[in-house]
Amino acid sequence: MGQSVSASSGGAQCPVDHASLKSASCPVDHNSLKSSSQSPAQCPVDHKALHSSSSSQVPAECPVDHSSLNQMPTLSQGRTPNQVLDLPTARTESSILRDSSTKWDYPSPQQFYNALVRKGWETPEEHIETMVEIHNFLNEQAWQEVLKWEKRVTDPSEIQLARFKGRPGEISPKARFWLLAGWLLPSRFNTEPPFDRHDWIVRRPNTGEEVRYVIDYYSAPPDPNGSPVFSLDVRPALDSFASMKERIAFATEEAWAEFRENRSTEIPKRDQ
Repeated sequence: MGQSVSASSGGAQCPVDHASLKSASCPVDHNSLKSSSQSPAQCPVDHKALHSSSSSQVPAECPVDHSSLNQMPTLSQGRTPNQVLDLPTARTESSILRDSSTKWDYPSPQQFYNALVRKGWETPEEHIETMVEIHNFLNEQAWQEVLKWEKRVTDPSEIQLARFKGRPGEISPKARFWLLAGWLLPSRFNTEPPFDRHDWIVRRPNTGEEVRYVIDYYSAPPDPNGSPVFSLDVRPALDSFASMKERIAFATEEAWAEFRENRSTEIPKRDQ
């Protein structure tokens, strides 16, 4: 179960079959990002240099420090010493439930910029608001994928995100599998790892059960009009029998659906 979303640039081929995934438009007006030379629109994040050791390049991973599996860290709303532009300090409320009465708030553009500066990532100030929109958009899409999984076992309207952790330097077992496939068959599978990873702990209030989800973020091929695309691979972690059962059940349903679809296209050919 995955989601392909227009959000950022990157020519790396994702191992996920994007033709079978639903696409969603990016909230960013990429036409406004085009230069006077009419070059294709690109996200201000330089994804071609994601794995560069140079601190002057902006990694695609979230700059907010989620290294501890708890809650959103406290981020300053003050300007940095060398900041030129005034950045908004208003925070956007997400659609993601934090508990029964509140939702998570995303960092403001000023907080996001402060997090970048603190990590030593040089970023043009005029691109910060665009980057925040992309950051928020990807999290909303990831949450929708979580709800699709949860709908299989419970009422998704009450599901809560209890806590989360960013793990950009840790490759998940599934991502390692696709990297191995890319090494063996580079013409068919991706040879680039996910550029980011999150672990989300989801709470089911009706039972009190907590379920860990793994989210791998891939740069996908741009769509036909040049708009960049992300692919999200969202699934429950294989750390409980119930999650393993759901993963197996979904994979079986997906394989059976693909078989029936292929079967339905073969029958008319035989009739001819």
